[in-house]
Amino acid sequence: MDHQPKFFENLSGTGKAIGVLTSGGDAQGMNAAVRAVVRMGIYVKAKVYFVYEGYQGMVDGGDNIVEVSWESVSSILQVGGTVIGSARCKSFRTREGRLQAAFNLVQRGITNLCVIGGDGSLTGANLFREEWSGLLEELAQKGKIDEDAVKKYAYLNIVGMVGSIDNDFCGTDMTIGTDSALHRIIEVVDAIMTTAQSHQRTFVLEVMGRHCGYLALVSALACGADWVFIPEYPPEEGWEDSMCVKLSENRARKKRLNIIIVAEGAIDCHNKPITSEKVKDLVVQRLGFDTRVTILGHVQRGGTPSAFDRILASRMGVEAVLALLEATPATPACVVSLSGNQAVRLPLMECVQMTQEVQKAMDEGRFVEAVRLRGRSFENNLNTYKLLSHKKPDAELPKVRTNFNVAVLNVGAPAAGMNAAVRAAVRVGITEGHKMFAVIDGFEGFARGKIKEISWGDVGGWTGQGGSILGTKRTLPAKYLEKIADQMRTNNINALMVIGGFEAYLGLLELSAAREKYDEFCVPMVMVPATVSNNVPGSDFSIGADTALNTITDTCDRIKQSASGTKRRVFIIETMGGYCGYLANMGALAAGADAAYIFEEQFDIRELQANVEHLTEKMKTSIQRGLVLRNENCNENYTTDFIYQLYSEEGKGVFDCRKNVLGHMQQGGAPSPFDRNFGTKISAKAMQWISKKLKETYRKGKVFANTDDSVCLLGMRRRNLVFQPVAELKTETDFVHRIPKEQWWLKLRPLMKILAKYKTSYDVSDSGQLEHVAMHSPKEAETGAI
Repeated sequence: MDHQPKFFENLSGTGKAIGVLTSGGDAQGMNAAVRAVVRMGIYVKAKVYFVYEGYQGMVDGGDNIVEVSWESVSSILQVGGTVIGSARCKSFRTREGRLQAAFNLVQRGITNLCVIGGDGSLTGANLFREEWSGLLEELAQKGKIDEDAVKKYAYLNIVGMVGSIDNDFCGTDMTIGTDSALHRIIEVVDAIMTTAQSHQRTFVLEVMGRHCGYLALVSALACGADWVFIPEYPPEEGWEDSMCVKLSENRARKKRLNIIIVAEGAIDCHNKPITSEKVKDLVVQRLGFDTRVTILGHVQRGGTPSAFDRILASRMGVEAVLALLEATPATPACVVSLSGNQAVRLPLMECVQMTQEVQKAMDEGRFVEAVRLRGRSFENNLNTYKLLSHKKPDAELPKVRTNFNVAVLNVGAPAAGMNAAVRAAVRVGITEGHKMFAVIDGFEGFARGKIKEISWGDVGGWTGQGGSILGTKRTLPAKYLEKIADQMRTNNINALMVIGGFEAYLGLLELSAAREKYDEFCVPMVMVPATVSNNVPGSDFSIGADTALNTITDTCDRIKQSASGTKRRVFIIETMGGYCGYLANMGALAAGADAAYIFEEQFDIRELQANVEHLTEKMKTSIQRGLVLRNENCNENYTTDFIYQLYSEEGKGVFDCRKNVLGHMQQGGAPSPFDRNFGTKISAKAMQWISKKLKETYRKGKVFANTDDSVCLLGMRRRNLVFQPVAELKTETDFVHRIPKEQWWLKLRPLMKILAKYKTSYDVSDSGQLEHVAMHSPKEAETGAI
């Protein structure tokens, strides 16, 4: 669909005043949202006010409602919690309190509110909006404001952003703070695993989530927990026996530790609470295992926001200001949210009603319905967890062993999350009745016959491991075709699953081209994208990119701290990515950088000069530091050294300069929760596709697949996971620079520039449409989103 790009320059905030407040429980990333609202508001020439201490500050007025400047939100991007405070407010629940709040806003001319909070805060905002004209009439009758003010400030616009670590708000894939809370949980689980292993202990971990099991479910998926208790999916009658059997079976298989995760709101099928203490006592009494309870509590709300939350909140903040500028008296209060990687606007009350429906379904014992109402993402997580956590007894496996042999290999550079993907592939394959084989050291190892059968237990504990346990090489198969064909024949391999980056994509193209010569390659093949560079065509995300982005963001935070201490210092930081600017651009957005040089957006000496002048101006303000990111291959002549020397020379007497090459630390480290979860789910789905293709292509006692659609790449496209024949992706690929010809994240580039105070054009064609909260059918959950 061709549309004319629509740019926000036509939207002016002149004469408008925006109030921003955070309310309810705090969540990491709220500050990033506040920063984006303030800077975007000022950028479009609106006045922006902080409302301190949530609704309490709005009712109290005075110094609690203050106009802010660009610099007011400097250095808050990396801070957890909310710098403008949040408070529970009883008086705002009364009409008297709301009358006072309306008076305080009208005095300052504020008729646009951006509320960052949970469903309670947003419901309160909506009620305030509905009562607004009545409140103004009452204020006029009492003589507190005149009739002109009633006319001038006749209606109130409300836009909400959901800040809640529980991810309990329907209509949005991820709420601000959820990813960071998962980071905290996984850090703790990884630490506990080492001590539990030493002593052969069982650990019961209690995580937050009074009404929503998202954190418990995803952390169980991300650490391969033995059992999980969540409010939406109570265990069946007799769960005590099943759980104890499972734990003792695992011990018998030489597993030295057990992890059980309990959401604080966990219940049984009679709506009775299941507490962490109850679970511990059960394990001790029945099995006599050495068992400990760890309650994570408020640790989950704390700490610095993850890269994902900073980018999510920054995008939402900018989108919220655009929604306020476009609002009319007829526009319902809306929530800005994320679906896949698309920013969307949804009617606030539709979301609130659906969120309340979930609770109602749980209270009434309609648990299947509750899971469905939570949305596609939740349902997929639950189905994947069920698939991977419990090995079915042999009696329950497909009656006839399929006798299909499926090989899994890693290709390219290591990426965090590859091991989670291998684990999921192996376990789903075994569940589907196949014999699974692991290939060591990529195509090179394949040619040398480094291939062995791999069992369910072999991949236990792999989700949290960084790098590639199977070993990975960049070597392409072309020079080993005959040897690989021999190995496929010898081991009777009927399907291939390749987990890797651009080399994996090229490898599959080479193998499918060799089908004419070698029948052995006429089998289903699927690729799961895994590379820190995020440069694989056909997928918006690849496994490993989120972990690398967090490494870059953490390092930039430390460097910024160092620069703030010394004052008047600019750091040039070089990131990986080959020719793909994803890490540099998104790292810059997450770290609050001043500029990011990337290959996809050519730049010349004039732009470099403009950046130096911009930084010179910045040094005159109270923010006396600079951060510039550069993709390693953005320009062959403007190297990191060149840019460093240019900045050093041009900045003489104003600022000094330092450079930092991040290098291979970006490929290492434990995978982030996102990469573990994404790797697990995408790989499980790829394995199910292989099973389907094997059934379709099995004829006369052998598998024969030679059509284009039997060699596919499974990628995340906008809101869905899609299988795409690699042959069809050729036209979308720039093979010289090893990047897709079109990349979604380039649309976010102006966002970084706006937040760093550059004048730019921002295409807002994708935003602006108010959508409705979609109910999905159970079928959709199978095909649908992450």
